[in-house]
Amino acid sequence: MKRAFRLAYDGTAFYGFQRQPTAPTVEGTLFDALARLDVYDRDRWRPEGYAAAGRTDRGVSALAQTVALDCPDWLTPRALNSELPADVRAWASAPVPDAFHATHDAVAREYTYHLYAPDADADHAREALGTLAGSHDFHNLTPDTDGTERTLDASLAVDGPFLVVTARSDGFPRSFVRRLATLLGELARGDRDLAFVERVLSTEELGGGDGIGAAAPEPLVLTDVEYPDVTFERDDRAAESAREVFETRRVERETSARVARSVRDGVGDSDSD
Repeated sequence: MKRAFRLAYDGTAFYGFQRQPTAPTVEGTLFDALARLDVYDRDRWRPEGYAAAGRTDRGVSALAQTVALDCPDWLTPRALNSELPADVRAWASAPVPDAFHATHDAVAREYTYHLYAPDADADHAREALGTLAGSHDFHNLTPDTDGTERTLDASLAVDGPFLVVTARSDGFPRSFVRRLATLLGELARGDRDLAFVERVLSTEELGGGDGIGAAAPEPLVLTDVEYPDVTFERDDRAAESAREVFETRRVERETSARVARSVRDGVGDSDSD
């Protein structure tokens, strides 16, 4: 039978999703787990019937990366997690037809970028995002030279010092969401004006000082992949395992941030020895 799995992972320790011969990747880690479970023969390039929803870059995390493969009935998210490291967790699955392809059958993908922008003008960024939404040629927001015409559905919310940018489309060219985050950050800080957005969407090729670079990958999360007629069933025990792992990550990082803040404050204290 063929089964699709939802994977959540912390991408900070990986060199992206796609398998590489000499670097740790999410896909390589998944294949190792499947081999230890005797579901995958390492002599084959990949598991039978395998495909993934997409390739996340180095440092990018995921809530709903989706992979599908031919596998025995007993391979549940819980069983898969028994051989996966803690920072990669399967948490839901669904039976799918033999012809199902996790890449080509996806009708929408959603990414969320957590942009640290204290004191930013969120309304300014939100207005720009309204202009960027819809069908456009986004050639100035990607290094790709084809596949740049897309229909973008996007929103922006404020969460403390963060602008939470959610972008949804049937597919994204390379670096698109990270460059979008850079642009919105510049607009929110007042480094760009709204007229610049029209230049981004024009046929003009922006380069030099007007070029838009990619924001850091670590704040980016693949939050959804949508398939018609596929209903994923949450594996409660596997999902709880994932919650525990990511709660531990949250505490560790909040503790690290607190330590960094204390050192910063100590260095800035003029009375310090």
